[in-house]
Amino acid sequence: MAGEIPDLHATVRAGTGKGAARQARRDGDVPGIVYGGGADPQPINIPYNALIKRLKAGRFLSTLFNLKVEGQEDVRVICRGVQRHVVKDLPTHVDLMRLRRTSRVNLFIHVDFINHKDAPGIKRGGVLTVVRSEVELNVLAGDIPDHITVDLTGREVGDVIHISDVTLPEGAKPTIDRDFVIANISAPSGLRSSDNEAGDDAEASDE
Repeated sequence: MAGEIPDLHATVRAGTGKGAARQARRDGDVPGIVYGGGADPQPINIPYNALIKRLKAGRFLSTLFNLKVEGQEDVRVICRGVQRHVVKDLPTHVDLMRLRRTSRVNLFIHVDFINHKDAPGIKRGGVLTVVRSEVELNVLAGDIPDHITVDLTGREVGDVIHISDVTLPEGAKPTIDRDFVIANISAPSGLRSSDNEAGDDAEASDE
């Protein structure tokens, strides 16, 4: 099931070249180009304030967008580059690539933890520590999962949950080769304190 893809609004840029790009910036827009997907390149303008907001939100280069241009059909795009002013570090141009449904893309997918009540470790006061609330997966553009699910059923204090413990959607695979940690169930603070005190007492008796 595909997750909700954020919209990115743009307008068609009349003309190409440096003159048209400079005019776009004077008008409060950031010029860009949309290419790929078996169609001709399309010069566009993106409102400066909207783009800055997206950039500040993070992961702009790994987010799939639904590009909305008035008078044209929506198209899925991913950013392939943001050029910035050498001094001010503000965006001056954006490159967007159209994606076919069969294209593969790296995206961050939310991790959903379920069945807390069926985890003995949590019932006994253990704490679920989430190491990664999102994981980067390589997925098909036409079949992007809304989330991946971690089932906590049967999990005990001390259990560590790795990416290999999670059933990924068909066609999805992690972008990191190693078997990284997603979460763990740690002992409650009171129990940890008791263990530390017991260890101190044992050390004292050995002295």
